[in-house]
Amino acid sequence: MPITGLLHVAIKTEDLEATVAFYTKVIGLRLAPRPDFGFAGAWLAVPTAVGEAVIHIYAGGPALGREGRVPPETGAIDHVSVTAVGWNAFRERFAQAGLPWREFLIPNTTYWQLFVYDPSGVQLELTFDAQGEGIAVPEVPDAMRYRAGESFFDASRYAGLARRLASAFP
Repeated sequence: MPITGLLHVAIKTEDLEATVAFYTKVIGLRLAPRPDFGFAGAWLAVPTAVGEAVIHIYAGGPALGREGRVPPETGAIDHVSVTAVGWNAFRERFAQAGLPWREFLIPNTTYWQLFVYDPSGVQLELTFDAQGEGIAVPEVPDAMRYRAGESFFDASRYAGLARRLASAFP
């Protein structure tokens, strides 16, 4: 009975428009067909070597907690990790979108990582293999260094994000 893969990650949001804009315009995922569950949401396709995985975003209905709003924490889940190509391009996109991010070079490996939050406060880790980047090992300034367990999420940085992304990434 082996596990054969990860099917999806589900993210609750109070701002569906900004969350979808973040994942499509900044991260580069595409909308995937989603059944009508009777509440707002979106499915975002994540390309993999064997097809597509999907990130489920849902708003309203079951996404709301007892207080009628999405709880601001992700519980025991620290972050969602995806593999990526284009270290400098992602850094430029985060800067264009006005989003804070952090960087990390995994010691004694060829793996580099960028960390960024989505509008709901879910931390996303993008992992790059230096061998596929074709650039010199980046210098990570101390202020930009990712430190496990230290949050740099600032909800105010995401106010008006969908509007900003629409103009920055038409």
